[in-house]
Amino acid sequence: MSDVSALVVGCGDVGGRLARQLLASGWKVSGLRRAVQHLPKGVQPVAADLADRRMPNDWPEGALDYVVYCVAASQHDEAGYQAAYIKGLRHVLGWLQSSGQRPRRLVFVSSSSVFAQKDGEWIDEAASTEPEGYSGKVMLEAERLALESGIPATVVRLTGIYGPGREWLLSQVRQGYRVAEEPPLYGNRIHAEDAASLLAHLLQADDRGDALEQCYIGVDDDPAPLADVVAWLREYMGVTEWSDDQRVRRTGSKRCSNARARALGWAPQYPSYKEGYAAILQGER
Repeated sequence: MSDVSALVVGCGDVGGRLARQLLASGWKVSGLRRAVQHLPKGVQPVAADLADRRMPNDWPEGALDYVVYCVAASQHDEAGYQAAYIKGLRHVLGWLQSSGQRPRRLVFVSSSSVFAQKDGEWIDEAASTEPEGYSGKVMLEAERLALESGIPATVVRLTGIYGPGREWLLSQVRQGYRVAEEPPLYGNRIHAEDAASLLAHLLQADDRGDALEQCYIGVDDDPAPLADVVAWLREYMGVTEWSDDQRVRRTGSKRCSNARARALGWAPQYPSYKEGYAAILQGER
């Protein structure tokens, strides 16, 4: 049994998967969320609402080696993002300070929405961040808050997370979803289990003494055009009819690289949408 401890703030889908992976490695894991009855077995519950500045009654005592801030906004507007990613993070940092706890590292889970590139170009962690929407702007502000917290910090920019329970695209394809083919609309994805495994890999690398960068992109090996993904899903699911009218054109189109994460020894279990969606659909059967 390891004596390494981690607190997962926002222990929901990805956070819960991370907690289970760390528990399997012998770590001691606490999980903070409002509905602690949904925490994985073995996780020490911390019931809290991040909008409340009062320290949770069951805040972990003693040393905390790692804190992972992995929340999801419950309100999808600028105020909701500010509450989840700025106010909530400030509260957690305040609770750590009040408890005299200084983790070895803070990992802040961010989003590729901080990138505004839209011409299909390849980008890495050094690419310019000039977000146009509120989500990317708030995430960038939260990243700075984490990196300037006085705690060694790493930001992980996850791309489009999918997995069991995150099946919007499958539902749309079944309903005849059609997208523009030209110019290609590149999308970036990561299976929820791979998002968790990347976070676990970074924590375990830091625990071994490996030097971490301040930023990593969490993405699979295959940023593919959305039209290709939809065509493959149609064939896999046997969808033979689709709309002539639903030609959706989003503004973003970029290809994110996972080279930095792979250089640290991480590799996705689901290297492309084909393996990931096949696993979901086989699970449904």
